[in-house]
Amino acid sequence: MNDSFTKLIAVVLSVYFLWVVFLKDSDEYNVNVQTSVSASDGLNLKTIGPLLKTAKDAEDLEKLINDPSQGVNNLDLNEDDKVDYINVTEYGEGENRGFSLTTDMGEGQVQEIATIQIEKMGEDANVQIQGNQSIYGQNHYYHNRMPGIGTYLLMSYMFRPHPFYRSPWGFGYYPSYYRSYGRVSSRSYNSRVSGQSRNSGYSQSKSSKMSSKVTSPNKGMSSSKIKAPLKNPTTSQKSFQKRNPSKRARSGGFGRSSRGSVKRSSSGRSRGGFGRGK
Repeated sequence: MNDSFTKLIAVVLSVYFLWVVFLKDSDEYNVNVQTSVSASDGLNLKTIGPLLKTAKDAEDLEKLINDPSQGVNNLDLNEDDKVDYINVTEYGEGENRGFSLTTDMGEGQVQEIATIQIEKMGEDANVQIQGNQSIYGQNHYYHNRMPGIGTYLLMSYMFRPHPFYRSPWGFGYYPSYYRSYGRVSSRSYNSRVSGQSRNSGYSQSKSSKMSSKVTSPNKGMSSSKIKAPLKNPTTSQKSFQKRNPSKRARSGGFGRSSRGSVKRSSSGRSRGGFGRGK
């Protein structure tokens, strides 16, 4: 009995020793796997495109983006479970016009989310939507060609003389028609915008297809108060997120990596409906 027990212990120790050696040599063992819902999951840029066909002017575009019945906006950068209000700033010159989408995080913190650039080509227009690299990563573009721009109210408005619109609203200060509403799960959001995204007519690319050099007046505006996981955070954003980790990052289970810990990005989506929120 004692001999059998001794042999069993020897076998167990041998297997353990071999396993430890294997792990040390491969350096691929990790028990801290993180999954997270990226900030970019809260605003599918392809859903912005169709709004350009229905908005009558820049102010109306802002209203449509923030209208919960449109289902476009589910952005929550500070993770207070309320959808962020998105401001529109109009800019451009000549045959090249654009919109800058930003959100006011409070305390003088403004984050540019994306730009919409429109280049008039005779009776048509090239449209490019570019996601901010902190949120969407580098080289994140969507393109479309809109024929007969004179038939679209927004295009007619943009290319006639008028003062540029700059949203007057800010953090906690919103138009009378607006009521804050809650963020829904990423899966629910993805489900409700899947049709809009699929039928938008916009295709993704890794490079700009616009010849215009007109730039957004909000270029470089970056908030260091963002808790939601970012694709390409700035140094100040990394520092803030290290001190204030996202509540949508979850750890646990076993995993592997080539060197140390692993961070896996996941949409973490679950079904649900509209909520109430910012």
